Amino acid sequence: MANGSRQAAWEFFGSELKRRREDAGFTQVELGARVFVSGGYIGQFEQAIRKPQLDVAQRIDALLRSDGFFERMWHKLIDDKRYAGYFAAVVELERTATKIAEFAPALVPGLLQTAGYARAVTLAANPFATDEYVEEKVAARLERAHVLADATRPLYWAVLHENVLRIPVGGAATMSGQLGHLAGVVRERKAAVQVIPYSAGAHALMTGDLRLMEFEDAPPTAYTETSFSGTLVDDPAVVKRAQHTYDLLRAVALSPEASLALIEAAAEDFRRCAPMT
Repeated sequence: MANGSRQAAWEFFGSELKRRREDAGFTQVELGARVFVSGGYIGQFEQAIRKPQLDVAQRIDALLRSDGFFERMWHKLIDDKRYAGYFAAVVELERTATKIAEFAPALVPGLLQTAGYARAVTLAANPFATDEYVEEKVAARLERAHVLADATRPLYWAVLHENVLRIPVGGAATMSGQLGHLAGVVRERKAAVQVIPYSAGAHALMTGDLRLMEFEDAPPTAYTETSFSGTLVDDPAVVKRAQHTYDLLRAVALSPEASLALIEAAAEDFRRCAPMT
């Protein structure tokens, strides 16, 4: 679904929510209290600024007796089968974020991956997958990266542990290409990247994958992920703690200039190890 069509559909979602809420005699505050979000969030849903999580859509359906309408709309608009169910909402939010900040302890973040690297990661997690499945996942990941190429791209900041530069995902040639791409993104000023060196010690063990997103007209979110699940939260207290953790990680990272030098040195090391073609 094109972005314009998707936005129009979310506007329809919002207008239907407003109509059914008013028909049921609820204010935004009253409905929010009954589905465990603020009245302000209900207003943002109705204006198509914020997209509800699935459990909120389900609670709205139950309260307004809408026969699963809002859950079905959620699945139609967010539940992209190319992504794990817990990640589909994150992809939707990427399209409207004004700032994205990530910490990656082991793998290059998806928005910065090359096709070869994404393919190696997908195969590692799905060793018996068909070629069609693998290529679908790779294409979806590369499509996400378009947000960094758009004129209205978000401010993007990534903090990587040195593991990311050293683990030979896909082999030496793939890593050389991936790290070269990463350096190119930095040199083109499409992203700010810092590396936490091994010498930083325990700081890199404070959290797993972490992503923070900010928006023009909606509260910030934090997203954490393990190998099998992810958690998207917008509770202000939790997001504030996540932001504090990110600040600590960034404080022990190398400067952007030193990080770029380390990335390019690692790329050269892999290039020398790659087999001649």
